[in-house]
Amino acid sequence: MTISSIRVLHATHTRHGFLEQIFHPILSHNRPDQPTYTLQEALSEIGGAVDKLNRLDIFQQPISTYIDTPDQTDASTTPTDHVVYISAKERGRYTIKTGTEAGTAEGSAYVSAALRNIFGGAESLNAHASLGTRTRSAYSATFGTPILSNPDLRFEIGGLASSTLKHWASHEEVLKGANTRLLWHTSSRSRHEFMYAGLWRQVTGLAEKASPTIRTDAGDSFKSSLTHTWSVDTRDLPMMPSRGYLLKTVSELAGFGPLKGDVGFGKFELESQAAVPIPIPGISGDSGISFTAGLRGGLLYPLAASGQQTPQSRINDRFQLGGPTDVRGFRLSGLGPRDGQDAVGGDVYAAGGASLLLPLPRVGKETPLRLQAFINGGRLLALQDPGASDPSKESSRDVEGSLLATVNKLGDGLPSCAAGVGLVYAHPAARFELNFSLPLVVRKGEEGRKGFSFGVGINFL
Repeated sequence: MTISSIRVLHATHTRHGFLEQIFHPILSHNRPDQPTYTLQEALSEIGGAVDKLNRLDIFQQPISTYIDTPDQTDASTTPTDHVVYISAKERGRYTIKTGTEAGTAEGSAYVSAALRNIFGGAESLNAHASLGTRTRSAYSATFGTPILSNPDLRFEIGGLASSTLKHWASHEEVLKGANTRLLWHTSSRSRHEFMYAGLWRQVTGLAEKASPTIRTDAGDSFKSSLTHTWSVDTRDLPMMPSRGYLLKTVSELAGFGPLKGDVGFGKFELESQAAVPIPIPGISGDSGISFTAGLRGGLLYPLAASGQQTPQSRINDRFQLGGPTDVRGFRLSGLGPRDGQDAVGGDVYAAGGASLLLPLPRVGKETPLRLQAFINGGRLLALQDPGASDPSKESSRDVEGSLLATVNKLGDGLPSCAAGVGLVYAHPAARFELNFSLPLVVRKGEEGRKGFSFGVGINFL
């Protein structure tokens, strides 16, 4: 058979040229080397193009496909010609949502709006505004468009402004800035993201008892950075996986060379998770019991910005560890260095955890509700002042030596850890946990939390 024409029905607001880039390569007259198809080959090619339409997120599901023969009275047709009809009804041009959200020690109200297919090429504009108890205000807007009609290659540009109360560190952080992103899916499971961001940050609203460390970092700073994120995710259900694995890396370079800005660092994070189902003898099929284990780690390497001497890292950029969504059994940012009552964060961390998930009795394995038994732990450490040995000399060796010594120190003694049991509910939008935790090892100065805790998030250890 040959495909003589493809007609997309009901796509009244989508540009002809945009659709042509998707379907033009399938037409037989555009394939001089192999103009004919078997039926199986034709269905495969058409199915691949329709899948692209689905992933553009501007058409209703499902998209129907029909193959027919053309009018045989047309002298330009041949007996092998076939016409493909694709019924693709467009989604609404806009969506507006309002609601409330509840999380760990936080509540907020929000409004969000989305405009779709703005210029007929699957462009989108998303705007979001929220007011809350911890994130006092957050506003963002992002415009995105696929490149060359390819849903796997997307460009985005956006801006944001937010004000967040960091009660664990006695200050409020104000952010204003813009970013651009290039999103590239190399497969259905693998994704790359390249981002440039320019952010003006302000540490303000210091509490009366704010520590000297926080007071030193108070004021303005400007971060200009490039970030690359790579992830491979084969998990069946990311919120509560029973099989598959996740591997993710985030690399950020700020204030180096042409990036300018008044902060400079290299930052790297690695995250992994694996889940396996546990079969039960005598029970056929999936038992609903699964075992999940995860590891995370990161390091921050201070760099000299704008020709200055290498400084210490700032509270804005350091890692925080502890809380219901990472190391359970500890207060929010309860692990790592402290100055008085403030959690000042660290430059090197490692954390890990393991969970056993079981169906609730009389509820069944088909529901997204599970019993959980877990153990997790981690360590968060700070680099020494890179210029402390001799401020008049080049400090790059001091930074490198301090970083290596700090990484080696992660293995000194037992990490801070906790164990517990709880309930897990996996909603498509977020994961909810209610746990009873018991700290097993708490290092000096860190804040364990025995008892019940509630966590909401999309990324749990």
